[in-house]
Amino acid sequence: MKKEITVTINGTPQTLEVENRLLLVHLIRENVSLTGTHIGCDTSSCGACTVLIDGKSAKSCTVLAVQADGKEITTVEGLATAEGIHPIQEGFKENHGLHCGFCTPGMMMRIKELLEKNPNPTEEEIRWGISGNLCRCTGYNNIVKAVQYASAKMRGEELPSTEPEFVS
Repeated sequence: MKKEITVTINGTPQTLEVENRLLLVHLIRENVSLTGTHIGCDTSSCGACTVLIDGKSAKSCTVLAVQADGKEITTVEGLATAEGIHPIQEGFKENHGLHCGFCTPGMMMRIKELLEKNPNPTEEEIRWGISGNLCRCTGYNNIVKAVQYASAKMRGEELPSTEPEFVS
């Protein structure tokens, strides 16, 4: 059975006819062709598919597209603006916060919500805040540094060192 829904994705309203069982992650990737949202585990364990729904992070593999009807969805593609990349994206770039990049889009979306709720999180708050998103490459140290960098930049403060930590 199909249903017509209207969602706003990265500021653009979309009216789509979808199957009732279609997952939001598939709507984003297949119907709207935004492939930054990754499909990782299909069990909500990894967080690679994390997006913002009305400003709150959600694993889009656990949300039906029909549940998003009337909602504002933000994907990783919605972070950058005409002025340039978002401080979170810059933080990952400057602090070597990604390796393979598979977890990065979902991680960035979770961090966006975290920094909106807490613009100056401690290291412990950062680690707890991203604990629902798995990264198999970085050891998290550089991701934490990326968040600290983005946090400082968003507050207009001096940026912390971007010296990477390499885990062997």
